[in-house]
Amino acid sequence: MLDPKILRNDLESVVARLARKGVEFDVTSYKAFETKRKSLQLETESLQNKRKEGSKSVGLLMKEGKKIEAEQLKTEIAEIGDQLGAIETEFQTVQGALDQLLMETPNLPDSSVPDGSDENDNVEMSLFGEKPSFEFAIRDHIEIGELFTGLDFDRAAQLSGSRFVTIHGGFAKLHRALIQYMLDLHTEQHGYSETYVPLLVDGQILEGTGQLPKFKDDLFRIAPDDGGGRERYLIPTAEVPLTNLVRDRIVDQAELPLQYVAHTPCFRAEAGSYGRDVRGMFRQHQFDKVELVWITHPDLSWDALELLRGHAEAVLSGLGLHFRVVDLCGGDLGFSAARTFDLEVWLPGQDQFREISSCSNCLDFQARRMQARFRNENGRPELVHTLNGSGVAIGRCLIAVVENYQNEDGSITIPEVLRPYIKTDRLTP
Repeated sequence: MLDPKILRNDLESVVARLARKGVEFDVTSYKAFETKRKSLQLETESLQNKRKEGSKSVGLLMKEGKKIEAEQLKTEIAEIGDQLGAIETEFQTVQGALDQLLMETPNLPDSSVPDGSDENDNVEMSLFGEKPSFEFAIRDHIEIGELFTGLDFDRAAQLSGSRFVTIHGGFAKLHRALIQYMLDLHTEQHGYSETYVPLLVDGQILEGTGQLPKFKDDLFRIAPDDGGGRERYLIPTAEVPLTNLVRDRIVDQAELPLQYVAHTPCFRAEAGSYGRDVRGMFRQHQFDKVELVWITHPDLSWDALELLRGHAEAVLSGLGLHFRVVDLCGGDLGFSAARTFDLEVWLPGQDQFREISSCSNCLDFQARRMQARFRNENGRPELVHTLNGSGVAIGRCLIAVVENYQNEDGSITIPEVLRPYIKTDRLTP
C-alpha cells in the first residue's frame, strides 16, 4: 500500500508515476474520500474538545453547588457522545472506502525504471553464456518428452483438465534434481534459511503481498460447501507465505536481513494469459518454483536486489545455460514491484529467450499492507523493505535443460552440477 502521506502531500507526482505503469489513478474519488475524511476528523476533534471542556465545567458547577446546571450540562455531554458515535461510524465507512482504493493501487515505479508500455520496451542489461548450436534438427521439450514418455499432457487432462502435466521416469528424476540443486545452492552458498510453508492461505495473507484484491481471478479459491467455514486460496507463489512470516511483527534490527528460500508447488488460474503458451508445460495451472525472499533494512534494499538477482543468475550459470537479464519498463512492472529484473533463458525449441525468474524490490509497499516492521536504532518501529525472486521456476528450467542439452540420438546430456543428484551423466529414451 502506498504511504498516505505521499498522496496527501504530492498527489500530482503520484498520479504521474502511476501513469508510467499504465495506471490511471482515480483522483476524483480519492479527493472526495480524503476531503470527507478530513472534515469528519476535524469535526471529531472539535466535539472531543467540547466534551472535555464540558466535563471540566461539570466539576466546577458541582463544587459551586449548582447541581441543576451540572445535570443539564451532563445531558449535553451525553448528546455529544451520541454525535461522536455517529461520526465515528461514518468515518469508518469513508476510511474503508479510501483503504479499498489504496489496496487496489499498485506500487510506484522507481525513478530508475525505463519508460515503456509492455514487454517489448524492456531493456536488455547483460548476456550470459553462449547460445548453443546444433548440427541436427532440434526438438522442443514436447517432442523430447514424447521420446522419453516423460511428459504426459493427455493423462493429466483426464485427471485435472488442460494446462496440467504428469512427469515420469528420467524426467521426474531431473525435475527433482533441479529442485535439490537449487535448494542446496541457496542454503549452502547464498545463506538462505530453508523454509517449509503452507500451500493454502487466508485472503488477508494474499492482500499483504498484493495478489488480492486486484488479481482474484488468477487465484484458485477453496471455499467450504456450506459457506460457513474458512475460505482459503492456493498459493500462486511461495513469496506469499514467506513474506507474511513477518506480518504484524516488529523484528530487531540485528535480525535483518532475513533470507528465506522455499520449494513449493504454485497454482495460478492464468486468467489473464488469453490463450498464450497453451502448448507444452511453459504456462501451467500447477508448477513448481524455488522462491527467494528478503526482509531487509530500508537503507539496504537496493543492494539486496543486486544480491538476489546474482543468486538467481548463479542457478542458470551453474547449469551452463545461455540467458540474459532485462530491466522491466514501467508498463511491464508487477503490481507490488518498484523495480524488477527478469532473467530470460534461451529455449532452442522456441528460438527465443523466455522469462524464468523475476527479481523485485517492493520497498515498503508490502510491509505497509502487512504491518511488518523492525525496531530502529532509536527504538522506534519502522517498516521493513521486502524483496522476492524466483530461484528459479523448476518446470521452465526443466524445459531449458532438455532443449539445450539434447543430442541427435534423442538423449539428454546432464549438466555436471546435477549429476550428484541424478546419478548419471546422460538420459536416454
